[in-house]
Amino acid sequence: MTTTAESLHLYLTRYPKEMVSAAEDPEAVVDRYFTPDYMFLSDGVAQDRRRLLAHARAVRRKAPETDLEVQETVVEGRRVSARYTVRATINGRRMDTEIYMFGEMADDGRLSRLDQITRVLKRPTE
Repeated sequence: MTTTAESLHLYLTRYPKEMVSAAEDPEAVVDRYFTPDYMFLSDGVAQDRRRLLAHARAVRRKAPETDLEVQETVVEGRRVSARYTVRATINGRRMDTEIYMFGEMADDGRLSRLDQITRVLKRPTE
């Protein structure tokens, strides 16, 4: 069984790439990283399963290239937090977004709660 720190690392390093990859159905990716009853807020907007899957499908079409850099993580019991930057190429233009996330991991290593705030560092250039 993985530790909370290992689970957080897997989420941060694999989830974004797996969600934009067409190699696997996005529903399988969501199920791998989130519990069925997860609560996910992004910039104050609830990301239920339907909305998260719709976002994944749109990103797959528009931004198939992503890179992620983790600046810091904190793990305390099952509570986790991280600050990281996602660099994406959207329709051929680069966009950098900094993300501050706070969450809680379930006993099985999946996220049961996630609250994140995003800040665009570099908007897509025309």
